Amino acid sequence: MQVFSTFEHSTYLELAITAIEKIGIQKNNILAVPLMNRVEERRLFDTLHRADGISLFDKGAAIGTAFSVIGASIGFVLEWGPIFWGVIGGATGFIIGFMIDYIFYKVIHKRKRLKRGKYSEVVLIINCPNDLVEKVEQLLWDHLALGVAKLEA
Repeated sequence: MQVFSTFEHSTYLELAITAIEKIGIQKNNILAVPLMNRVEERRLFDTLHRADGISLFDKGAAIGTAFSVIGASIGFVLEWGPIFWGVIGGATGFIIGFMIDYIFYKVIHKRKRLKRGKYSEVVLIINCPNDLVEKVEQLLWDHLALGVAKLEA
């Protein structure tokens, strides 16, 4: 049976590996794989094949619609007429909404994306006999594993 767990890169990981070796599991049945963390900045514009759920279009469309209605209403009194002022208001509203979202996600949301809490940095894979699975799982939890899973072979 295989036991998978994730850890922060700390001394608890080394202590867990040592404790697992002490209960009779050999070194060649333990695999620790460090994870590479994302270093590149997330892209704000979605493509056809990749979308992350963040939309810069929504607020711009809503504010653009409101400004176009206001511009068309006021345009009946102004010289260029309601159509031109509706288009001008819609474009202005869209740009304002787009800039609000852009600044929000680029500046404010960037601060929130800083690492807070605990993140998995190492995956530990252990091949062990079925009679030691519960003991190994308890050792991993005792040594502050962030997550544990079992897989039958």
